[in-house]
Amino acid sequence: MKQFAVGLVVASLLVSISACQTTPQSTTESTESTQPGLPGKGVTARSAHSNWIEEHFQTEIVNIGLEKLGYKIAKPQELGYPAIYLAVANGDLDYSTINYERSHKGFFENSGGEAKLEQVGVLNPKGMSGYQIDKRTADEHQITNIQQLKDPKIAQLFDSDGDGKANLVGCNPGWGCEFTIEHHIEVYGLQDTVEHDKGQYIALLADTITRYEQGESVLYYAYNPHWISTVLKVDEDVIWLEVPFTSLPQDQEKATAKDTSIDGKNLGFARQRQRIVANKQFLAANPSAKRWFELVTIPTEDMNTESLRIKEGENTSKDIRRHAEEWIDKNQELFDGWVEEARVAGKAALVDTKPPDK
Repeated sequence: MKQFAVGLVVASLLVSISACQTTPQSTTESTESTQPGLPGKGVTARSAHSNWIEEHFQTEIVNIGLEKLGYKIAKPQELGYPAIYLAVANGDLDYSTINYERSHKGFFENSGGEAKLEQVGVLNPKGMSGYQIDKRTADEHQITNIQQLKDPKIAQLFDSDGDGKANLVGCNPGWGCEFTIEHHIEVYGLQDTVEHDKGQYIALLADTITRYEQGESVLYYAYNPHWISTVLKVDEDVIWLEVPFTSLPQDQEKATAKDTSIDGKNLGFARQRQRIVANKQFLAANPSAKRWFELVTIPTEDMNTESLRIKEGENTSKDIRRHAEEWIDKNQELFDGWVEEARVAGKAALVDTKPPDK
């Protein structure tokens, strides 16, 4: 949590600069719609995502819907999570698709909370995460629970750098999962036998897959939706490890074993809804955008498919824009219905605020 506090201070100093910069290889800025009567006409919508490339796809889909409502779309910024929340809270940005409801609670609250921000809609309702190991090692040594790694002999099975400790492949510094993994290592008594490998999650996973393909034992943090679940399949290639009891960082302490359990297994991480976080003043002034945010949703399976396409090399801004357009084409009737409902909401709000005729 000290790391989070330091990161938050640094983010606050950088956010006003970062929010004004454009990201290389980002989405092309849209032109303002010329269609009459659209609720977003004359308004520029500003968003951001992290360097988690799958979020670019989700942002594209949301932005295309806003374009249909008449909004002009500024190039999305690429910022760290704390900086995104601060920028949205301060009005330097309007919204982001990156609100992971439970693990980002600290970012949300420390950036102004409900006084400045609002979590809107449910972009994806089925996020789940936990620790996975290869099934061969799990079956051979009867490993089912992460606390078994307190045994140095078990931990050494996953030692990839020769120091005698298990190498737990984690995630990017500053992400919510980083703080949860660090918390788990402490509360489950694994400090002497497990080390948390932090860095670029995608690069770490690529190395993990290489080691798996070479027959080595692997231990890593897994999040779904993500391509990792389509490459290393649960119950075929890997298994989820259980935790001995539910314990989460202070900002998530209200989570119960029910919240962290999937199919009867306590995975240690609370089930996660991905939502849109937006500036409250922007939402109040743009009821059509708010209604759009409330409606748009992307199934886990589609997010996994997109994640795999990105992994396999279709990862430029043009590729991801095309993927978003293809997803919309496949879901055209649903998408058009959302846009129309949002347009009607904007029109109704305009009528409600129009002064009465004298």
